[in-house]
Amino acid sequence: MSSVLRPPTSGQDPLMAAEYRPISSHLAITPPVSVVIPAMNEAENLPYVFKTLPGWIHEVVLVDGNSTDNTVAVARELWPEVKVVEQRGKGKGDALITGFEACTGDIIVMVDADGSADGHEIVSYVSALVSGADFAKGSRFANGGGTDDMTFIRKLGNWALCTVVNRKFGARYTDLCYGYNAFWRHCLDKIDLDCTGFEIETLINIRVVKAGLKVQEIPSYEYLRIHGTSNLRAVRDGLRVLKVILKERSNRRDLRRQVRHSPMTTTGRGESS
Repeated sequence: MSSVLRPPTSGQDPLMAAEYRPISSHLAITPPVSVVIPAMNEAENLPYVFKTLPGWIHEVVLVDGNSTDNTVAVARELWPEVKVVEQRGKGKGDALITGFEACTGDIIVMVDADGSADGHEIVSYVSALVSGADFAKGSRFANGGGTDDMTFIRKLGNWALCTVVNRKFGARYTDLCYGYNAFWRHCLDKIDLDCTGFEIETLINIRVVKAGLKVQEIPSYEYLRIHGTSNLRAVRDGLRVLKVILKERSNRRDLRRQVRHSPMTTTGRGESS
């Protein structure tokens, strides 16, 4: 299995690159794993999030969105070595980008702070990556997945948007707007992230496909938020997701036109003839 492990990126601490160790009976070795948790006023939910996180995780990066409760204090009590970073901007996209930049592990896992994700599933994501995938995408609608937290309207919207992405970008996703994903840190060099809100997951999903990265879906079960209410607004955020899809599709067409009409391309054809 060691033959599929990624080499350390340039500038990476060589000691960290050597921290490949057993984590389960069916996953012999793994590189350092960073878990990014964006949180704003999630003090009541963090105990449920942290209790399922595997003890072999290299680091937990909590991105605090200017919480007014004791989110940070609770996180430090639950996971003394937690790395707390202050979010730049206001949206989920801003939070995740901030967290990604703070990670030092070879693998990055995105986990929501509302208690809806089961940390025990992380081993499945890491196993997919160590086995050769670049991006392990959680899916509530893959065989073995499920959700307690989606209304019929949200399921319909997710299906429609997912269908559009699959047709326009040649993807084969069964789920689009889900925040439980994992990837090799080097993938960030190939997918420039420049959005601020809940549409960040869709942008990542599209750009990994456009970059030609190998994707593997991981069946995942989404539980109900335990405390509080979500900042997600189905119509508002659905429109933002659609806007991202259309923009990425437009950028793809523009790139094809530039390649087709490039003077260098034209000259090359002329010389070969």
